[in-house]
Amino acid sequence: MLRRVRILLAVVCLLLITGLFLDFTGTLHSWFGWLPKLQFWPAVLALNVGVVLFLLLLTLLCGRVYCSVICPLGVMQDVVSHLSGLRKKKKYRFGYSPARNVLRYSMLVLFLIATLAGLGSLAALLAPYSAFGRIAHSLLAPIYGWGNNLLAGWAEAQGSFAFSRHEVWLRSLPTLVIAVITLVVLFVLAWRNGRTYCNTVCPVGTILGFFSRFSLLRPVIDVNKCNRCTLCSRQCKASCIDPAHHRIDYSRCVACMDCIGACKHGAISYRLRTKAASAVEKPIASSDVKLALAPTGTSRRSFLTGAGLALGAVAVEARRKKVDGGLAKVIDKQQPVRRTPIVPPGAEGVRHFYQHCVACQLCVSVCPNNVLRPSTDLMRLMQPEASYERGYCRPECTKCSEVCPTGSIRLLTRAEKSSEQIGHAVWIKQNCLPAVNGTSCGNCARHCPVGAITMVPMHPDDEQSPRIPVVDENRCIGCGACEHLCPVRPFSAIYVEGHKQHHTI
Repeated sequence: MLRRVRILLAVVCLLLITGLFLDFTGTLHSWFGWLPKLQFWPAVLALNVGVVLFLLLLTLLCGRVYCSVICPLGVMQDVVSHLSGLRKKKKYRFGYSPARNVLRYSMLVLFLIATLAGLGSLAALLAPYSAFGRIAHSLLAPIYGWGNNLLAGWAEAQGSFAFSRHEVWLRSLPTLVIAVITLVVLFVLAWRNGRTYCNTVCPVGTILGFFSRFSLLRPVIDVNKCNRCTLCSRQCKASCIDPAHHRIDYSRCVACMDCIGACKHGAISYRLRTKAASAVEKPIASSDVKLALAPTGTSRRSFLTGAGLALGAVAVEARRKKVDGGLAKVIDKQQPVRRTPIVPPGAEGVRHFYQHCVACQLCVSVCPNNVLRPSTDLMRLMQPEASYERGYCRPECTKCSEVCPTGSIRLLTRAEKSSEQIGHAVWIKQNCLPAVNGTSCGNCARHCPVGAITMVPMHPDDEQSPRIPVVDENRCIGCGACEHLCPVRPFSAIYVEGHKQHHTI
């Protein structure tokens, strides 16, 4: 019964958290936006004392149920391991192995040093929630987006507009490559050995493993009933049950209850720790999420046909956007070279943001204006930054601050957002149409939401001379409307330079 409850809760958490990365409408976030804030390391960086204490007390009471229920990366590994068992048709395929404590604590020390040194991108390589966020955002979200666009195209053909199209584009090649490598490594480890990553690499697993050694509720082996059949050990994906000595390594046990279901003699039970029981063991089995995946009912041919239709729709849509009225080819805008990166409003400043951001990509996923994208700079790799080739940061939008689980982007009201200065616009004379060609434009001034740009005569003594933009840096908030809407390509005649420290105007 406990195992079934654990599996149900784990699957629900996995689906909801995955949905938060895929849902571009924001519907799920209004109901379940609190789930990312329940992740251990983001709660630590956010100084969310209530959540951290809750998770530590939960571990001291029940063991590492966080790893087998709340952590999406842990549950994902259970799914892969379960599918591996179905593929190999082996129910009992694991075995006991001693803890690799040197490797575990070395990875934890490396993780803590990277975090304290402000190397958030390095720490994000090891943090479990960050790893899952990269996989969901870089690999699953595009597939979901293409499927949505295919469905929207079909609905439009039927005269229905119940679905809206969503632009799918590659935000960062390095982040995609890292996500693929992470997924492959995790898949191989989980496919062959279950919870190897959780008990040798994951820093959160190591931290919680220390506390789970003292948990009040734990799996306990009854020596009088055990006949050393080793079924519990062979079912344990955490490889933490030593049947020869009737011991369980509780620092590695994730309280999945699989060993209890495997024991045919009732020799293992989940109960309060007692002195008598403590003399017999150490933590329990691993986690096996028994996910019964419903058959899709589609053949390989229908899958390839659907994929071809989806790619065709994407190609047609991309081609449509490359021409202006079907006549002139539109050149894509290119990102200017900024001396200071632009970090989201609410980040307070560059240093604070990069020290607290875990690069989970959740803010990138929910940005409705295509402004945020993972950085390709080595020192802040995968951590979000703003750029305005595909949109600008609308003053009324506060999505990123609403979903950030670490406090790297503090929650803003719309009034605070519209008055926070994250950068200022810089005019490039040699790119500007009025200055170069004498053509009337003023696009930047017309669309500036705060009225920070004024068009003045290029020659002050001649009122009939072409008008050029002048930026009032004290009023500019760095939203990027001017940069995005400037008609000059590939580099805009006006761009936003980031501020190391944000200000309120």
